Amino acid sequence: MSITEIKSNAEQKMTRSIEAFKNELNKIRTGRAHPGILDQVQVDYYGSLVPISQVANVTLLDARTISVQAWEKGMAAKIEKAIRESDLGLNPAAQGDLLRVPMPALTEERRRDLTKVVRNAAEDSKIAVRNLRRDANEHAKKLLKDKDITEDDERRSLEELQQLTNRMVAEIDRMTAAKEAEIMAV
Repeated sequence: MSITEIKSNAEQKMTRSIEAFKNELNKIRTGRAHPGILDQVQVDYYGSLVPISQVANVTLLDARTISVQAWEKGMAAKIEKAIRESDLGLNPAAQGDLLRVPMPALTEERRRDLTKVVRNAAEDSKIAVRNLRRDANEHAKKLLKDKDITEDDERRSLEELQQLTNRMVAEIDRMTAAKEAEIMAV
């Protein structure tokens, strides 16, 4: 493995860590509604559990209301039950075959709790990025030990890996600040 392969491999893995962090942030609910909130809710569909998006159309009615339109007549009651029993704290209201899911306003205490959750997820992502840097550094040092590269090449690669890590950590910090601002916005 060469220095360029080590760096590109580390960059790909760090980018995937940031994508995972972004997906984690999308799951954290703010005061605004978005259809992705219901992605993790599973519905009993003829004996097997499937995501709501596979048995219904999930759209936004307005900034605080999600509408769920079941594709089959009998599924509305099962979807409503699944949403109520999920840990999201949502209370859907049935209007015929259409379910309206209003998003309750967040209390100040709940907002602070959510910012702590965001910070913990950010710290986990930073740790993952730093671990990837450590692994790449160890590969570079092994190349030096095996005399495949010079000391200058190793030092340069360690500096470049550090710069890459700093960029990724700064991106995580930027995403964290944006999500915290979104949560704290009333």
